[in-house]
Amino acid sequence: MKTNSIDRKEIERLLPHREPMLLIDKLINIVPLKSATAIVNVVKTSFFVQGHFPGQPVMPGVFIVEAFGQSAAALTAHSVDPKKFENKLVYLMSVEKARFRNPVIPDCELQLHIEAIRSHSRVWKYKGIAKVNGKEMADARWAATIVDRNK
Repeated sequence: MKTNSIDRKEIERLLPHREPMLLIDKLINIVPLKSATAIVNVVKTSFFVQGHFPGQPVMPGVFIVEAFGQSAAALTAHSVDPKKFENKLVYLMSVEKARFRNPVIPDCELQLHIEAIRSHSRVWKYKGIAKVNGKEMADARWAATIVDRNK
């Protein structure tokens, strides 16, 4: 039976991302193949805020979208049969309707509430809402595909 949450060590087992590009710290409230909440600890020492913007750091929107994608990949990889996911990768295909409502300012816990809305063969569609302390910061819809890993 799949667990309801996974930590960073398990995320590293599922995804090819590593420091500094692994953005998500844990995945909680997992409903396999359906939804989860990812936790991203945004701190002033995060590489992506150090130069964006000096004196008034903000998490770049493109990194919020990347974190959405990593969250969806982790949810999918965690949910499917490990034998079917062996030597596979999840690639972002498209981003639709990404909207940034409020700046994500460190130090905070960014929660990404993601949902798989459709799957067809190797293509998956997702939607997500990013929140800090219950306040909506961003939302997006995106598609990803599962591909064979180069050996």
